[in-house]
Amino acid sequence: MKDGESKPANDDMKSRVTIHMVASLDGFIARKDGSTGWLETADEFEDGDTMDPEFVAEFLKTIDCYVMGSRTYETALGFEARGFGWAYGDKPTFVLTSRALPRTRDTVEFYSGDLARFVNGRLKPNFRSIWFVGGGAVSGDCLRLRLADEVRYSVMPILIGDGVRFFEGLDRDVALHLVEVKAYKTGMVALRHEVRK
Repeated sequence: MKDGESKPANDDMKSRVTIHMVASLDGFIARKDGSTGWLETADEFEDGDTMDPEFVAEFLKTIDCYVMGSRTYETALGFEARGFGWAYGDKPTFVLTSRALPRTRDTVEFYSGDLARFVNGRLKPNFRSIWFVGGGAVSGDCLRLRLADEVRYSVMPILIGDGVRFFEGLDRDVALHLVEVKAYKTGMVALRHEVRK
């Protein structure tokens, strides 16, 4: 087991794969040029919940590792370069890419190969809470290969008309079961769906 990896999952603690994305109401995670400035909206929903920083910090501790595509990784590096910090803390972060990208921290590992083999053979034996956090092609592959257990969709109060879709390359319907809906004062609505097997 590598440094930073969780203890191997056992029979009574099954691994769980979550797809999480923040997207516009019309289902885009970025503009065609990859920009995400529209995420900073100025809406206010009076009856919404406040996102308590302490709750967020505690919740993030429950995530064991992150999986993302190369464009999401580059976006995260851009946020960090602009002073927003590294969003994934000290958790192992796996970047799915065949491109040569800068590795700015020891917790980042690059992978190119069979996604199902990687998730089932490498991630699930070592991590309980596995979060796919972008992009659209990666999320689509995760669903198409029947790897995801749940989808968390944080919907921002904006329509951008065109861009990179939340899910790309789906070749079939994916039935979901709504588990939770939460609205926040920022106007964001968080949806949590179980993937129906």
